[in-house]
Amino acid sequence: MITTRSRAILAALTVSASVAIAGSSLAQGPPPPLPNPVLYLIKVEPATTPGGTFMRYYYDVLNRNAYPAALFAAAPGLPPCGANTNSSRTWVTFFANRSNQRLQGFCALGSPNNLNGIWFALPEGEIPPSYVYIEMHDRQTNTKYKSNLADTVM
Repeated sequence: MITTRSRAILAALTVSASVAIAGSSLAQGPPPPLPNPVLYLIKVEPATTPGGTFMRYYYDVLNRNAYPAALFAAAPGLPPCGANTNSSRTWVTFFANRSNQRLQGFCALGSPNNLNGIWFALPEGEIPPSYVYIEMHDRQTNTKYKSNLADTVM
């Protein structure tokens, strides 16, 4: 049986092999300095807040150790995230795959290790999108790293 994590690893290896093959046969310039995130679902659980009951979908980024801590450091010189004037250099946003609808954003993760446990929530009973992806936006260099499509079911 292939697990969600196994599919994420396989997707990462396939992309890496494709990039290596394409890079060796075409002169496309330098490769991106950092890899795209490899996103996978780790759990789904109910959450109750004053606003109601939700299903929370938790994810991890398999290759989070490939990102330097500086990417998530406080960046007071960049525009704030709401009232947070020390939001991180890189913001992470979840999107639904077909509609590209924004589902959730994180602007103060503080460390690449905090990519483990990122989540989005939907009202209980709402059908989730089939797949989601994240985009990591390095606001200092205006570079965006888009993940693979990740399942919303275990």
